[in-house]
Amino acid sequence: MDPETSTPSEMTFSVLSSAAPVLAPRVGKLAIPGRQAISTPHFIPLTTRGAVSHIAHDVMRKETAINSLYIGLEDFIEKKHPAPLYKTPVAPGESPLRRFICAPDDMPMILAPRRFPAIPCPPTNTETSIAVLTSVGFRQLSAHQWVEAVQNLRPDIAIGLADIVTAQPPGIRRRGKMVDRTHAFTRDALEQLYGSSLAEDKKSKTAYFAPILPLENAQQSLYLEDLETEFRDRLSGLALYESTSLSFIPKDIGDLPRLLLSEPPTPHDILREISLGADLLTVPLIGTCSNAGIALAFTFPSPSNTEERGEPQPLGIDLWPSEYAKDTSPFLQGCECYACRHHHRAYLNHLLAAKEMTAWVLLQLHNHYIMDQFFAGVRDSIQRGTFEEDIHAFNRAYAPTLPNQTGAGPRLRGHYLAPRQGTDHPKRMQKVYGRLDGLSDKFNESQSSVATPDTDAEGLERHGFAEKV
Repeated sequence: MDPETSTPSEMTFSVLSSAAPVLAPRVGKLAIPGRQAISTPHFIPLTTRGAVSHIAHDVMRKETAINSLYIGLEDFIEKKHPAPLYKTPVAPGESPLRRFICAPDDMPMILAPRRFPAIPCPPTNTETSIAVLTSVGFRQLSAHQWVEAVQNLRPDIAIGLADIVTAQPPGIRRRGKMVDRTHAFTRDALEQLYGSSLAEDKKSKTAYFAPILPLENAQQSLYLEDLETEFRDRLSGLALYESTSLSFIPKDIGDLPRLLLSEPPTPHDILREISLGADLLTVPLIGTCSNAGIALAFTFPSPSNTEERGEPQPLGIDLWPSEYAKDTSPFLQGCECYACRHHHRAYLNHLLAAKEMTAWVLLQLHNHYIMDQFFAGVRDSIQRGTFEEDIHAFNRAYAPTLPNQTGAGPRLRGHYLAPRQGTDHPKRMQKVYGRLDGLSDKFNESQSSVATPDTDAEGLERHGFAEKV
């Protein structure tokens, strides 16, 4: 067992099993006093305004194994400052963020400047701020405001501010700015949160995860060197934006927990990222599949009989087609989630057709359960030493892609949609009330002698407003 990682906060991370310091899968445990410990590798559920989409907090506590939350600060930024979030009455030492979103007391909260996946913002980042998309439009979040938010809201883990370009690949000069700005953001934040001049009772208890940019190693070598030397004693973890960055982690900070902010499109990609050493992962495909009406249908390691069936098994089941209208089997045979224990495919097919929100609630419960079981299987496989063999068997047993969406999903909120670029961009919401368009021509033709309330039947017929039967 490796020694526990020492951090300026009270968080500890211990590696229980690993084949190598970097670029290898490992099992660990992330512990924060007063919170549930997180066994790694694991996924961090994504939220909208502090809630997992479609799942109420009471349902989450009772029917899921969700034990952490990823929260974007831009969800709570309002026109007036301070926002209602900061006005929440709390007891001394209590987190206003936790009270505002009614999160359980034992659930670790990870606060980031932006939600994930982040929507590209037309305004550009600056030397002292980044562009964010709030409920009141595009705004600039300054580095000072971000540090104040961490100090006031008291999350368990904060992901450092980073100059990330999301709209298009950055040019050579832009990459240099990304590194310089992120380096400055990290240096200043660590100094304000944990600086030696602060009294012990003034230092932040929040664990700080420093960002590593999605650039080549040589382009951010000086920044990585400072993370390893100058900033090491104040870092609690690393936040990476692409899996290739896992190979850039310096050896002296390789024992820190690694949060990978990526969008793996399939479980095959999740396994690849874990094999490279990711400890915590964001998995947006859970919500994407739920919104699409797809129930996940894979396990890890794959059952021994899947390869005997000849063809690869589907990764999920699209429950929109009418063939499921009379199917009373559970979403996935053998699944022990709430949805599969109490409901069947025919019921969900009916809910989807009726666009009843309960459909997406049940799908979220099922898909989160499947992903929990998937990661539990991954941890067991790594500890047994059979992870590589199990990955090969999984790749042979299951199809390489998820099924295509055939039905419409729930109503999308603004932050799910990319900003419209230009006036020629097609409308998001097509015209619905088009059936009255044909009457406009008839009305124009009758302008010379408009029908009045006392016009008789022949007059109405002559003006085109009625037809004699």
